[in-house]
Amino acid sequence: MNKVVSYPWYKKEDTDAFFALFQNNLANFVIIVVSMLGMGFPNSIVFGKVIPGAALAVMVGNLYYAHMANRLAQKEERSNVTALSYGISTPVMFVFLFGVLAPAYALTNDHELAWKIAVAAAFLSGLVEALVSITGNWVRKQIPRAAMLGALAGVALTFIAGEMLFNTFSIPVVGLVTLVIIIVGVVGKMTMPFKIPASLFAIVIGTVLAFTLGYQSTDKIAEGLANVSFYPMLPSLAAFEGMGYLFTVLVGLLAVIIPITLYNAIETMNNVDAMSAAGDSYDVRECQAVDGIGTMLGAIFGGLFPTTVYIATVGSKSMGAGRGYSILNAFVFGIAAMTGVIAALSAIIPIAAVAPILVFVGISMVGTAFQSNQNKYFPAVTIAMLPYFANYVMTRFNSAAGETVSGISEGVVPLGQGAMFTAVILGAVTVFVIDRQFIKASMFSLVGAALSFAGFIHAPQLAWNAAPQYSLAYLLVSILFVYFAYQQAEVFVEETESGSIKQGVASHNI
Repeated sequence: MNKVVSYPWYKKEDTDAFFALFQNNLANFVIIVVSMLGMGFPNSIVFGKVIPGAALAVMVGNLYYAHMANRLAQKEERSNVTALSYGISTPVMFVFLFGVLAPAYALTNDHELAWKIAVAAAFLSGLVEALVSITGNWVRKQIPRAAMLGALAGVALTFIAGEMLFNTFSIPVVGLVTLVIIIVGVVGKMTMPFKIPASLFAIVIGTVLAFTLGYQSTDKIAEGLANVSFYPMLPSLAAFEGMGYLFTVLVGLLAVIIPITLYNAIETMNNVDAMSAAGDSYDVRECQAVDGIGTMLGAIFGGLFPTTVYIATVGSKSMGAGRGYSILNAFVFGIAAMTGVIAALSAIIPIAAVAPILVFVGISMVGTAFQSNQNKYFPAVTIAMLPYFANYVMTRFNSAAGETVSGISEGVVPLGQGAMFTAVILGAVTVFVIDRQFIKASMFSLVGAALSFAGFIHAPQLAWNAAPQYSLAYLLVSILFVYFAYQQAEVFVEETESGSIKQGVASHNI
């Protein structure tokens, strides 16, 4: 009988991890609020339905992943297990805001109906991911770790570390001071005054500096506090009422929902694998199922955003966190959502004061991608990172400066479309070439041909023969790998026959 391991509910290291996870979730919630209010959605929908529903999904996932961490700690009889970080998927959130909700409102001109359609889309997305979870572990075993972690490192370096470093330097007096506190406290392991956790100390100092030097206005606080009230988490039939529109007049939205759901499932799989590389191995099928169920529960309560295991998990692991940070995040967000405190907090805390925490999370993920693989696989990790550079340029600049992007290269936008799939394919092919497994490289090239043919990669939308040039290119590469495999087999046969002849001659001479 296994002994019961003393796995703490909360420890000091959980505080730093909590603020990192809290800031990540808070940033997403703030973007949701600002974007929906900007589209004209009333407070009753934004604060009364969407935020509580999204918070419920976050609560359910955080608490369940804390339970999974305890289960792993007992199974492996160790107490240094870190719970998986969980929340709304940032890339998917943007797609649902501007690729689902905005088009739904544009077509219906009805905020209530557009919300119901988006909620139905979220429910459907959660259902698809829960079903995809059945094959999660099998897919995980087929894709080389260097490819998965390299793809995530690309996200980490661009959208997390890079983007947050830009925000850090937007107010240098606040951001740079905060960044140095994070580097000294988290990376350098130096103790902060009064033994305050480094992330908390950084946020406090950054916020005080922002208000003292006039970078943060008290008017925004008053505006945020005006939304403080009681917003209960109440279930509704909105998801099912919107489903009828989703499969009739707005069926075109499925071309957005299905691909982004598959992306979300792969994102969870990659992040779980990154955590495995860091020392805590969780069942990816269970994690994908939790993400799907959490998304569906959130939709039933009014939320319209899919959830995922966060890339920030590795950062939490490096901080030495356990399960306490996940539990605390669940309760804090539940309270903040039901009271309207999210609006107040987003006004009080400047982004430059919290961005350095995510800079650390991003660089931790990039470091893990290399540290978790042998040196010979570094080229695979690196090439898997590159599609997200194109994706970053495409998403940040193409809408406002398309000519500038095309002026850099005509390949920027196609490479950025479906970046996660492209990154995994390029990384996997490179791994198999390094290991001289050319048949596997050929198979992954065929996958690339199929995905580009259907429009999952290198195309703006799903369609038959969506990217013919890329489909043909992947097909030719697949054939080329079959030739290399044949050539390698011939060399092997010649070497074997030569060795047998030499052995026979040697035996005859004896």
